Amino acid sequence: MSMMKAAVFIEPGRIELVDKPIPPVGPNDALVRITTTTICGTDVHILKGEYPVARGLTIGHEPVGIIEKLGSNVQGYHEGQRVIAGAICPSFSSYASQDGYSSQDGGCSCHGYKPMGGWRFGNSIDGTQAEYVLVPDAQGNLAPVPDGLTDEQVLMCPDIMSTGFAGAEAAKIKIGDVVAIFAQGPIGLCATAGAKLRGASTIIVVDGVEQRLQIARKMGADVTLNFNQVDVVEEILRLTGGRGVDAAIEALGLQSTFASALRVLKPGGTLSSLGVYSTDLVIPLGAFHAGLGDHKIVTSLCPGGKERMRRLINVVASGRVDFGALVTHQYSLDDIVAAYDLFAHQRDGVLKVAIKPFQ
Repeated sequence: MSMMKAAVFIEPGRIELVDKPIPPVGPNDALVRITTTTICGTDVHILKGEYPVARGLTIGHEPVGIIEKLGSNVQGYHEGQRVIAGAICPSFSSYASQDGYSSQDGGCSCHGYKPMGGWRFGNSIDGTQAEYVLVPDAQGNLAPVPDGLTDEQVLMCPDIMSTGFAGAEAAKIKIGDVVAIFAQGPIGLCATAGAKLRGASTIIVVDGVEQRLQIARKMGADVTLNFNQVDVVEEILRLTGGRGVDAAIEALGLQSTFASALRVLKPGGTLSSLGVYSTDLVIPLGAFHAGLGDHKIVTSLCPGGKERMRRLINVVASGRVDFGALVTHQYSLDDIVAAYDLFAHQRDGVLKVAIKPFQ
């Protein structure tokens, strides 16, 4: 049996590179040889034991690669073709998918439905931090990559870009809106770009790292606030004449940023939450106007599927935003433990790490 290298979850605090069998290809699957993948903040939650997955599971959910083998039922693609697949790879046959929530694909009714069920790579099936990944329901999930785009340019599409844009879409940002975005990590930066593309006239972003605030300007931010230097809630309210923002996007997953996002909302505003939270959230009574402020709090898990990926690739190809700039470091798959250490501890100005299995 042919073997491959894969980064697997061993126990909280340990992800290691091991040898695993290359998976057999079923009729609806595609085997993709990974050329580039990356590490996500969610993977760090898995590493820390804050999000449970099975021991021995291959981690990762952001694949760029080349089709190695196609299942007999998969049409419209060919072996040797460059492709991506979304972090969310739904079946498109479940109740949730047909109700418009493919990210919540779930299981069958006899076993109940698991939230985030459309997220399979590195969650319920082996993921992408490996030499090969098996893409299920491949005809609905593979998206071709144009020859003129590099792996690094499209690496954000499967998750980070789709998630950040989903935050802007869920906030229903309109032309002329004032938007505040809390945290300018990769997802927050993509949310900034998404808010700009949707027509926000003033985008206020918050972070504590000056380098990220500088990048946010390139992504479309109009005002950058360093929370180490200013009371960001007071400043945002001052900038809006006390009115508050039309929408606030939370892109970190902390109680403090969630509460601040709520405090800067206008009555009738929308808080769009993208962060992955590790503890219970508390809604501040005053900021929530005792439940009478006509606020909306919405959450999003990045949409997947080939049509979503096609649209995101179109944005990349348009050149309106340079998402390749978010890739700050590169490691071989052999050095992925070191890459996790860098990314988890946010050293050396890291934003995203390109992992290359076949360097």
